[in-house]
Amino acid sequence: MSDTASATIDPELHRRLAAALFNDTWRLMESEDRSPGDDVLMVHQAHASAYHWLQVGTPHNVARSHWLCSRVYCVLGRGEPALFHARLVLSTCQDNGIGDWDLAFAYEALARAHAVAGDVDEARRHLAQAREAGAAISTDEDRELLLGDLATIPVTPGG
Repeated sequence: MSDTASATIDPELHRRLAAALFNDTWRLMESEDRSPGDDVLMVHQAHASAYHWLQVGTPHNVARSHWLCSRVYCVLGRGEPALFHARLVLSTCQDNGIGDWDLAFAYEALARAHAVAGDVDEARRHLAQAREAGAAISTDEDRELLLGDLATIPVTPGG
């Protein structure tokens, strides 16, 4: 879609679609009985959500949309695209001075993507960065959510 085509879409519609697609992707990621077709749909929904956030979102929205794409690829065991999107999360945070929750989850995404890609040393390095960034998260509840998520990253050789 060109910039001109995007300009014809109401910004509020972009926001509603971005949020709905994000939430639908999240539901599919958490589903225990996803079909191969659901996996394909999940990838497309994550990218569609990211597209809409890129049109009208804040840097926080954009970072979170890249995080979602990375997580989807991790769930599917696809390290290279997971790393690509995880790096976009971190660069979006760094380029826009974003810290707190988003920065910690940027490192979480990198740790998880490296683990999926089989690079345990890099996964451990980013896991440590996520924990360090997590210490600066402003709310206890959000910090605990991060720590729980970090505990699910396989950082031992072989998974």
